[in-house]
Amino acid sequence: MALETEGNNRLLQDVLARPGNETCADCGNPEPDWASLTLGVFVCQACSLLHRSIPHISRVKSIQDTWDASEVELMAAMGNSAAKAKYEQKVPAFYYRPTHTDCKLLREQWIRAKYERNEFEFIEKQEPYSAGYREGFLWKRGRDNGQFFSRKFVLSEREGALKYFNKQDARDPKAVMKIETLNATFQPAKIGNPCGLQITYLKDNSTRNIFVYHNDAKLVPKLTRNFMKEGFMEKTGPKHTEGFKKRWFTMDDRRLMYFKDPLDAYARGEVFIGSKENSYTVLSGLPPTIQGYHWNHGITIVTPERKFLFACETEAEQRDWIAAFQRVINRPMRPQEYAVEAHFKHKP
Repeated sequence: MALETEGNNRLLQDVLARPGNETCADCGNPEPDWASLTLGVFVCQACSLLHRSIPHISRVKSIQDTWDASEVELMAAMGNSAAKAKYEQKVPAFYYRPTHTDCKLLREQWIRAKYERNEFEFIEKQEPYSAGYREGFLWKRGRDNGQFFSRKFVLSEREGALKYFNKQDARDPKAVMKIETLNATFQPAKIGNPCGLQITYLKDNSTRNIFVYHNDAKLVPKLTRNFMKEGFMEKTGPKHTEGFKKRWFTMDDRRLMYFKDPLDAYARGEVFIGSKENSYTVLSGLPPTIQGYHWNHGITIVTPERKFLFACETEAEQRDWIAAFQRVINRPMRPQEYAVEAHFKHKP
């Protein structure tokens, strides 16, 4: 019996080593250590917990447990690549596929959409997010008092805009956000709600944030992209003689925005980060003559106009920020980004 069990587990490791099975079927996390016996997919521990929320669909088991021959045969017959071809065959082009770094809500709804609702096997089962128009009510955080109020939102693909209204019967919207300048990211921890969403858009060439949440976890808007990185750093002014001030920074593709508070509606300033071909570089450390910072791990961003100086609290944060900046700088600029750079104002 022990030899049989050992043989089954050895065969399972062979199946796990096949192409496609080396990462989680749902979030891409490397080296999955759980499996769904009913779906025939290998998943990471975090996604296995989400599979447990749909026990009528998925029954999970640890790779480290004892496996019998029939269970190994089931995993060998399906596997992640075959499951992907089945359960993800009709994913809309705009649908955001979460990764292991995304919040629980995004990963859970992705898993439920695939296996429980079968939305990507049968188009008729898809939620109305693919219809090009949606309206409903979201709880929006007030800009000044921090309270949340119910507001009507309308998303129209034909108009290319997301609008919201301060009153239910209002004819004119309080704000019109062009989809081409809009970015929406789930921020449950920042907003304090599992369905919290941060919507960032441009208004008069300045960044505006609004914070909303919805009570229905099935609300899946047309997301654009995640922020590359967020967190606190210290910064100084353009003359480098001012003291460093602690600010909340958000890296949205080539735009580095900073706020006094993570829930501020408006950015205090923004920095456009171009490519190395256009004389943008990132350096570890600060010039030796600089003073006034409390955090010791400096970063210098060199642009054609000036140098921007920042300081991080830890060496790990410094490495992460430099890596994020470097990814952007190493990527050649697209034609439309030159237009953004031309109109972008480097603010202190």
